[in-house]
Amino acid sequence: MGSLRLATVTKQYGDVVAVDGIDLDIADSEFISLVGPSGCGKSTTLEMIGGLTMPSEGQVFIDDNDITDLPPKDRDLAMVFQNIALFPHMNVYENISYGLRIRNTDKEEIDRQVNQAAETLQLEGMLERSPSELSGGQRQRVAIGRAIVRNPSVFLMDEPLANLDAKLRVHMRTELQQIQRELDVTTIYVTHDQEEAMTMSDRVAVINDGKLQQIAPPLTCYNEPANRFVAGFIGSPSMNFVEGTIEGEQFVSETLRVGLDSVALDSVTGVTLGIRPEDIYFADAEPPERTEPIEATVDVLEPIGEKIFVYLDAEIDETAGGELADAQEETRGRSKFLMSAPSESEIEEAESVEIVFDRTSVHLFETATGEAIAHGIAEPTQTPR
Repeated sequence: MGSLRLATVTKQYGDVVAVDGIDLDIADSEFISLVGPSGCGKSTTLEMIGGLTMPSEGQVFIDDNDITDLPPKDRDLAMVFQNIALFPHMNVYENISYGLRIRNTDKEEIDRQVNQAAETLQLEGMLERSPSELSGGQRQRVAIGRAIVRNPSVFLMDEPLANLDAKLRVHMRTELQQIQRELDVTTIYVTHDQEEAMTMSDRVAVINDGKLQQIAPPLTCYNEPANRFVAGFIGSPSMNFVEGTIEGEQFVSETLRVGLDSVALDSVTGVTLGIRPEDIYFADAEPPERTEPIEATVDVLEPIGEKIFVYLDAEIDETAGGELADAQEETRGRSKFLMSAPSESEIEEAESVEIVFDRTSVHLFETATGEAIAHGIAEPTQTPR
């Protein structure tokens, strides 16, 4: 068993709060990614789980046993870090077996576990090689093998693929998923790469400024972000945002006027509309639930193979009411949108186009707090997770 629980874990360095009261429950055999921008507190959280850093407040539990004050060697954990740190004077067998040998494990048992790990990691035939004779991916597998033979309750991984090239990273993350399924061991994986987190995890824990923003399955974080930060961080390219106001049953900004149907706003006035690049269409595409067409000018085109990223300048909506309509032309800006269009789209830079949004994929956030109000405006409001 290897369930893990963080109870209001906090880490403070002087006046700086690196981790701010994180509560987290991780089930046995679950693969959880801690994801967020650099400096958000994800690695510090992992270090407190591993015993490398002591929390200022809160407790850490494995299988309901309080391990907060235990040294790392007594926590039944295995760690793999960004810096692979193999012993250069030892061969693969010696590197993998190092932890077993210092515990005076029986030679026959060491052979059994090393050979089993080598088979799992596809390192057969390489046990006599030195680290200098291995590729980057092979060295990373050796480091994982050294952790595997400990047979821990929980794996801790801190950006273990960060130093690999792009092609090898994609290959290794597939291998890590297969290894984790085969071993059936609880894994906590730290990364700043949201694509890595989305593809590998059972659940994603999004952290910012030391606070847990949302923990949910990857597609829930993508389709039903808890707040504007999660919406902007999860997904590549990032979500488009437009700040505006509510007039009657419409969202109104300088460039948009969008009917909200039955969305209940509960007296919220400052609202931010979010739309992902893949949910913006040319007006002639006609998604089933669409907004009124918006006039825009193509600014930049970025062909990337199967699609084109289209950067758009949306024209000012002269029908916008209130102060927006009274503002002078020179003081009123334009909204910029990034759209993901099919590669066969026949468009050119500086061309005028009409775009529409898929209403089922429009998100609304309270501007003041960033909290989600609705996900989709063609249906009754869904409760954010």
